[in-house]
Amino acid sequence: MAGVMALAYDAGMDSIAGTTLDTDRDSVLETVLGAYRMRVEITADVRYCGTWYDQEPATRFGQFHLLTEGECWVSGAALEQPLQLRRGDLIVFPAGVRHVLSSGADPQLSAADDPDDTAMLCGELEFITGTSNPIFSALPAYFVVRGGDSSEGFRQLANMLTETSRDRRWGRQLVQNKLADSLFTMAVCEYVRRADRPRGLLAALTDVRLSRALAAVHERPGEDWTIQSMAQCAGMSRTAFAELFTATVGLPPIQYLAQWRATEARRLLKNRRFSVAAVAEMLGYRSEAAFRRFFKRIEGIGPGKARSSGSDDDAG
Repeated sequence: MAGVMALAYDAGMDSIAGTTLDTDRDSVLETVLGAYRMRVEITADVRYCGTWYDQEPATRFGQFHLLTEGECWVSGAALEQPLQLRRGDLIVFPAGVRHVLSSGADPQLSAADDPDDTAMLCGELEFITGTSNPIFSALPAYFVVRGGDSSEGFRQLANMLTETSRDRRWGRQLVQNKLADSLFTMAVCEYVRRADRPRGLLAALTDVRLSRALAAVHERPGEDWTIQSMAQCAGMSRTAFAELFTATVGLPPIQYLAQWRATEARRLLKNRRFSVAAVAEMLGYRSEAAFRRFFKRIEGIGPGKARSSGSDDDAG
């Protein structure tokens, strides 16, 4: 009986730990994705029939394809072997690498039988604020979210995007882009939950100790953080935390904190209601001058120039 109770207790603790990990991970993803202004745009709604192939060149933007009907194959240098996609699947190339879409595994061969029609929504994505993005840096050359294996929310959003593409009324493009923005955010979350070997920040979010510390830092960037106080959040010793954080994220904790504060500063500076001095105070700097020096060291420009460089002055 005692053994059964112990197993039940362990199962309960594992469930709590899993819930905490999910909450911390989602909190960090939300703050990071929300801090960077992102452009997600549907650029093509295409249909193919018969035997076909389409070469997609390398671009400076990320690219994605959502299968809305039929099947297709994807090949290219980034893939070890051709990959088959079916209706509801999404493939994302964060760095916009060259690839080929085709009706068969070998784009050069005609299919033995006439394949069914294939339709897909294609688009571009890019982060357009900040000097670097820890999520984009941690994503692989490509990743796939399978419609059949994804969450109900992801499937519903993909279906909404598909239905909107068939609506020819005014405003369709605007609605599509907003839905695509949300779909990409959910796709990143799906990838983190299922990735076998995540890296960088995304790898840290699969560790309950690191994700706990990261969630606290992201929630309270203006706090007087030290390696010791971060380690306490993680429930680790100072040395063990610093070593694990640096090995996993690729940056020492204090350097990551500095980059996150600079990212938050850029977001806050876009809001004209906050003076530079107010932003400095929110981020834990005792003087505006100290904040200005810090910001220019990290971002390469002063807060004033960063504030005037964007067009969305009252962006949150």
